[in-house]
Amino acid sequence: MGKVTGFLEFDRQEQKYQLAADRVRHFREFTLPLDEHDLKKQAARCMDCGIPFCHGDTGCPVHNQIPDWNELVYQSDWQEAARNLHSTNNFPEFTGRICPAPCEEACTLNLENQPVAIKTIEQAIADRAWNNGWVKPEPAEHKTGKKVAVIGSGPAGMAAAQQLARVGHEVHVFEREPKAGGLLRYGIPDFKMEKRHIDRRVKQMEAEGVRFHYGVNVGVTKPLDELTAEFDAVLFAGGAEDPRNPQLPGQDLVGVHYAMPFLVQSNRRVGAEPMPGNGEAPILATAKNVVVIGGGDTASDCVGTSFRQGALSVTQLDIRPRPPEREDKLSVWPYWPTKMRTSSSQAEGAEREFQAATLRLEGKKGKLTGVVCTRVDEKRQPIPGGEFVLPADLVFLAIGFAGSVRKGLLEESGVTMDKRGNVTANELDYRTSNEKIYAAGDMRRGQSLVVWAIREGRQAARSIDEALMGASILPR
Repeated sequence: MGKVTGFLEFDRQEQKYQLAADRVRHFREFTLPLDEHDLKKQAARCMDCGIPFCHGDTGCPVHNQIPDWNELVYQSDWQEAARNLHSTNNFPEFTGRICPAPCEEACTLNLENQPVAIKTIEQAIADRAWNNGWVKPEPAEHKTGKKVAVIGSGPAGMAAAQQLARVGHEVHVFEREPKAGGLLRYGIPDFKMEKRHIDRRVKQMEAEGVRFHYGVNVGVTKPLDELTAEFDAVLFAGGAEDPRNPQLPGQDLVGVHYAMPFLVQSNRRVGAEPMPGNGEAPILATAKNVVVIGGGDTASDCVGTSFRQGALSVTQLDIRPRPPEREDKLSVWPYWPTKMRTSSSQAEGAEREFQAATLRLEGKKGKLTGVVCTRVDEKRQPIPGGEFVLPADLVFLAIGFAGSVRKGLLEESGVTMDKRGNVTANELDYRTSNEKIYAAGDMRRGQSLVVWAIREGRQAARSIDEALMGASILPR
């Protein structure tokens, strides 16, 4: 906890943003960090609540010891706070930026709608640790002689690789793309998290002995059998990248795209990476009326990216009813509630349509011109007379994912899949139907949060270490 009476003395204060008119002119991060004095006051608000729901499963999947490092920040012991934070979370500078902060929803002070600014404090601790040189490589003192292959370098793969390397295993990470990070790099825009944060973690991991192999698409350009023959264990840590197909009439019109190709192209441009030479046409929102179908984080990222590319207008369609401004605390807390949330991207000028279902896409001469929609009731059934048309030059389909892409790696592996299109493996040992192959992250649990991927990568690493060595000192 922080100060005994801190929650009574200090109001909640969050990081502020650059003005929308300024931040849409660039792709850099735009949060304005709190100074040390204000951060200490926010940490002081952490109360002696008895049961800290913030760092249980309801609040933090990696079980960050939030009250402990709030106390340390309040006492100005930033270095120990950083050590404590890194003991449960390999990459707090990632989660401090892009996690939706279920910990704050679970905070006892959220019963009064004034939770501790946990996410802001977490980012501040992580950034100070890097700025002061406290984050250093932690290579193993002794090698085990065991070799582990990790397929995928997103947060699950990176977390597992780092943990395994630190206990002495020889770890090789195989990544399909030219750089590490997975959807952290290619799916999340720089205005939410600049990619320098990933780059310096990769350098740290390389200094710890992890070897990255880029441009290797296991199951396509490299047979999986080669890895299972060479390595003692193989971890599947890819993403859930197969987009859910709404099968809308007119979906084949020019100007209709899934969300991820648009975001990947934009991130490549921002990162000065060459586009793949597969003949993929550029997807740009410049001077276009954009409609984004979907109400989640990926849809919001399309909104913010479209504004930065100079879209004329952006409208976001959500089939769900407009949620309440505030939830019923006594029926929901400490779990994640459904309530009205406005992302920084939506606040930049997006029009939001709730209870709006897409009926079809219209066009002329094969080119998109509009989106035909209808209002729906709470059971998602069309309301008579509720049709309306939105003019559109560009439509992005952002309605989630149907699991991992099966062609290639998963087909070749032959591992058991569940009905949702995920690799079957439990949360105890993360082992698949092939005893040498493990799975963690989105490939195992489906589309989820970065913090869940980090948790699964850490736990899978412990399971692999136990299987190879008979015991493990790695935490779960």
